[in-house]
Amino acid sequence: MTRAIRIHQNGGPEVLRWEEIELPAPAPGELRIRHTAIGVNFSDVNVRRGGFYLARPLKFPVVLGNEAAGVVERVGPGATEFKPGDRVVYAGMEGGFYEDTGAYAEARNVPGARLIRLPEGISDRQAAALMVKGLTASLIVNRLFRPKVGDPILIHAAASGVGLILCQWCKHLGATVLGTVGSREKAKIAGAHGCDHAILYCETDFVPAVRRLVPPGVAAVFDGVGKDTFMASLDCVRPFGMLVNYGNASGPVPPLDLLLLAKKGSLSVARPALSSLTGDTATMRAAAAELFELVKRGILKVEIGATYALRDAASAHRDLEARKSTGSMVLVP
Repeated sequence: MTRAIRIHQNGGPEVLRWEEIELPAPAPGELRIRHTAIGVNFSDVNVRRGGFYLARPLKFPVVLGNEAAGVVERVGPGATEFKPGDRVVYAGMEGGFYEDTGAYAEARNVPGARLIRLPEGISDRQAAALMVKGLTASLIVNRLFRPKVGDPILIHAAASGVGLILCQWCKHLGATVLGTVGSREKAKIAGAHGCDHAILYCETDFVPAVRRLVPPGVAAVFDGVGKDTFMASLDCVRPFGMLVNYGNASGPVPPLDLLLLAKKGSLSVARPALSSLTGDTATMRAAAAELFELVKRGILKVEIGATYALRDAASAHRDLEARKSTGSMVLVP
């Protein structure tokens, strides 16, 4: 037996239940991981709500969560790459990223191919706060749009978990970083993580604010907000620039007329899926190794804005939905 946060129906944070569940012995190729830190992502909220992107209906009860760090407790038949006591982390399972969740638990059986070994110098909480968000940033910066020295980049929700990593990474690459934030406190946090110009979207329209700072427009927009920001961001981008939508905290982006991209200046649009990076074990582990190295060199600082007991996951969800958080949220069993 182990304890976990499960939902038996979609709904608000009140549907999150702290329950005992059966945990079978690890199957062939699996390892039992005793979780020490669990990452919270907006995708968890969307799964709880019954989000728009789910490929098929959930089979209740469901344990939420896509990422966690922990220690190998037990090794299943044929799982030879790790041994009991090894520190590991994971981000997603073998299917689509929003399928086969289960990280909101004290322990879990995980296929060995999904595990990443934790190096010295990276704490369990750092790893749990970093994996999904850092790999998302890696997917954007390394596969879709790599800022060059002097490139102006607009990052929406710059004080969020992914936003802070993108701010730091883009600044390290020599970009001029503009970021939208929801409060003056968040503006200070974003500024401390590489954001050169914080725009308070609650007080001003971000489009003219961006154009005042960068009259020709930015080279790229990195948008994890979605519905509330994406279409307006078309007016922030210079000719031949790119918009990357990597998240939908405010809802899905509406259908886009491709001719509009031509009219706005031959723009490009990308919508990455993290599973396209994490689906291949070697690719995932190489990207994680780069993240760990950037953290150890001090280029990326993992900002953990709040830590909650696992049994209090509902409080974490309420704060996340109310946009009270900055950086990453972590649950501790």
